[in-house]
Amino acid sequence: MENQETVKFNVETERADPKKIILSVYQALSEKGYNPINQIVGYILSGDPSYITSYNGARSLVRKLERDEILEELVSNYVKDKLDE
Repeated sequence: MENQETVKFNVETERADPKKIILSVYQALSEKGYNPINQIVGYILSGDPSYITSYNGARSLVRKLERDEILEELVSNYVKDKLDE
């Protein structure tokens, strides 16, 4: 007779750090001569990963985050900086 119990399988996944990823992507875009702000905005608006260079793994990094996570990180840091002024 076959075992009918459900087996629980846990995979530990490392939580992506949005701040580090955004800064790495920004740096890679800058090093390749792109305007990083325009490219990141294009990616956020369209979801098209071709806005992000594959240089230094930037495209793979940015795809570890959902676009709303990127926006959340950017807005929260913007507001925090403005409140600190």
